Amino acid sequence: MESNSSSRRLAFVGNILLFVGMISIPGHAFHTSRAPFSRISPSRSRNTVPNTPIQNIASDWSTIRKPDILCYANRRSVKLTSMSNDDHANNSRKFRLRQCILTAVEKFKSRPSAYLLIPVIAAFVGWFTNYLAVQMIFYPIEFRGIPIWRKDELPLGLIGWQGIVPCKTRVMSETMVTMVTTQLLNIEEVFRRLDPNAVAEILSPEVPKLMQSIGSDMSPVGWLPKISKCLFFSFPMKTISTMSTMNHKFLHDFTVAMQDNIGALLNVKNCVVHQMMEDKALLGQLFRKCGQKELDFLTNSGLWFGFLLGLIQMVVALFWENPWASPIGGTIVGLATNWLALKWIFEPVNPTKVGPFILQGQFLRRQKEVAAEFSSFFANNVLTSEKLWDSILNDLTTKPSFDLLFKKHLRQFAYGVAGGFGLRLPSQFFNNVASLAVEKLPNHLHVLHPYVDNTLKLQSSLRTQMEKMTSAKFERVLHPIFEEDELTLIVAGGVLGFIAGLIQGGIESGEVQKWVGKKWKSMQDLIRRKSIE
Repeated sequence: MESNSSSRRLAFVGNILLFVGMISIPGHAFHTSRAPFSRISPSRSRNTVPNTPIQNIASDWSTIRKPDILCYANRRSVKLTSMSNDDHANNSRKFRLRQCILTAVEKFKSRPSAYLLIPVIAAFVGWFTNYLAVQMIFYPIEFRGIPIWRKDELPLGLIGWQGIVPCKTRVMSETMVTMVTTQLLNIEEVFRRLDPNAVAEILSPEVPKLMQSIGSDMSPVGWLPKISKCLFFSFPMKTISTMSTMNHKFLHDFTVAMQDNIGALLNVKNCVVHQMMEDKALLGQLFRKCGQKELDFLTNSGLWFGFLLGLIQMVVALFWENPWASPIGGTIVGLATNWLALKWIFEPVNPTKVGPFILQGQFLRRQKEVAAEFSSFFANNVLTSEKLWDSILNDLTTKPSFDLLFKKHLRQFAYGVAGGFGLRLPSQFFNNVASLAVEKLPNHLHVLHPYVDNTLKLQSSLRTQMEKMTSAKFERVLHPIFEEDELTLIVAGGVLGFIAGLIQGGIESGEVQKWVGKKWKSMQDLIRRKSIE
């Protein structure tokens, strides 16, 4: 029984193989005509008489390896099956995609205004978060809130905020003045521009006034009770000329001595930092003057960055039904707009060619314009003659050196004047005169300020040197104000974007409209009751 079934199976397989072989004979005959001689049947090569069709079939069948036929048949069936599966998968994906698109279209048609508002609200969120970020850089000047667990020079407290620039005025101003004194100005060289003779000519008329003021203060002590105040105006011309020469020499020599020791008499770092700490809005004014275009760009870029991201957010909302889609999208908009704008302002630092375009940070492209603004503000508001003299006379780190130098030259001058009149006075008298002169000197320096400001030419020096700065060094002029708390600004944008996204989600669902309607109705009822009463 088993042998009969086996023979039937073998006969069935043989018939299938014969059928497949007959189908593939024409192709096989074509290939065997090009095959090597060893693969052609010897009997066929020697036979010059044409074979009958049946003989040709039998001959070709004998040259074909049966395993090759089976492998070919299997490969063909697998290929057809895999192609069928791929087509089915592709059709399934296309069907699902078509269904998703149709669903999104139906959702949009059901509430077009809600979905069209998404990019508009995203644009507002981008603009508002960037605007608030700029305000947070400079305001408030003093900390507002409850100063609990707040560290020094950190703008954010547990509850409250202080502008980044006012909060970090000391650090930023120290960094800035270091840049000025090491890269832009040589203080010794700048003060060499003053002409000692010109300084003496300007200050000479003030010396008699200074001495008269000192004499008025010391008269009650009794050192000059019998000398009339008008005595100084009744001296002979020769005496007045001699005093004028001595006066000029005193001022000339003192100016030269100051130029030789300006490093010990003037601490530019303390001068600038003291001013900035006294008026914390001053540094913010400088940064705003230099970087106003970048700050405006930071604010306005949020509008169109937010709109573009809002379009993506709208598409996501149409295809992804999730109540958290709007808050997450708002967070991304808030984070991305701040981050992109900050990067766009300062990067790339050096000009970078991308195809036909040359890319460089917006701030860095305005180097000459910023140099003009910075030098003008710094020379006219910070390093003025009045501010420099105030620092020399009042800075505790330099005042002792100045007092010592001034008293030394004043005593020499006073000794000469007293000797010219034949007066012999105690040394304590000259010490008192020198001390009073130091106190009263600021009242007589105002005549010198215009000359010093014009002669030092700080504005032109700062501008020229700043224009020569490399892009990498120039980038450090403004970037530190953002860099100090760049992460804080970006995170703040994300938080505000999340809040705006919650509101946006409420608008999409209609909950906000319902809430506003209820509040409006309750307000109307309240007004109606009040009017009845």
